Amino acid sequence: MNKHGAVVSKFHELHESGCFVLPNPWDVGSTIYLQHLGFKAVATTSAGFAFSKGLPDDPEFISRAVMLEHFREIAAATSLPVNADFQNGFADDPEAVAESVRLCVATGVAGLSIEDSTGQSDQPLYDFDLAVERIKAARSAIDAVSVPGTVATGSSGSIDNNKVLLTARCEAFLVGDHDPMRTSIERLVAFADAGADCLYAPGVTEPDEIAQIVKAVAPKPINLLVFSKNSNLTVNQLADLGVRRISVGSSLARVAWGGLIRAAEDIQSSGSFESFAGAATFDLNSLFRNR
Repeated sequence: MNKHGAVVSKFHELHESGCFVLPNPWDVGSTIYLQHLGFKAVATTSAGFAFSKGLPDDPEFISRAVMLEHFREIAAATSLPVNADFQNGFADDPEAVAESVRLCVATGVAGLSIEDSTGQSDQPLYDFDLAVERIKAARSAIDAVSVPGTVATGSSGSIDNNKVLLTARCEAFLVGDHDPMRTSIERLVAFADAGADCLYAPGVTEPDEIAQIVKAVAPKPINLLVFSKNSNLTVNQLADLGVRRISVGSSLARVAWGGLIRAAEDIQSSGSFESFAGAATFDLNSLFRNR
């Protein structure tokens, strides 16, 4: 089995039972370290990557070509499955989404996500029908490419393990929708019917709402974003709610930025270097040398 086939099959297996954490590295070094810690898969973060380039998290500032090269670099750096945060697919119409997805599959990722956010403040979500057609187009593009060396059966019979895994995102909670719970459930159910393998409503925080989403899209798995507003929840609690996959978005990258900002501000404001006591050691040299 070739590497791409192996990671695609493994990624599907992770979604079949239990609950796993999908941390989000922002560069090769953080990817390697997360693998070193024993995580079973990783996902890119568009925000973390953008910040590392001194850019805002916005497709207008990072081109599709640059993002695809980032996916390729991360996938090449690890033997773990990589899920690509592909934002809105860098396209509005379904045909263009399909073309983007074909290019994304070719980078070696094991999965990718497509969201329904337009990036426009006056209409932050694509119209319902268009949003569904975009997921259908992504599904068709993925189905057109079988990854060599994978197994073409899933435990439920509904997922082909030789296809890159498709996650469909509803951004209602993040864009200030007037009824984000209702909008999310309506769209996620439709996205599941349109062929998404995994469903994701970033921004949901309340356990009862999480449980409702799990029930609404079952038996398909959901991804839950853990961030500052719901970081009181634990892996075990989320597993008990039926969550299959937990990601952290840009949080790890922003924790790293937080350390830099605090240390730099201490130096600038008081001349203190005390924050260096918490710095990572040069054991990183050995890790990267022996990768």
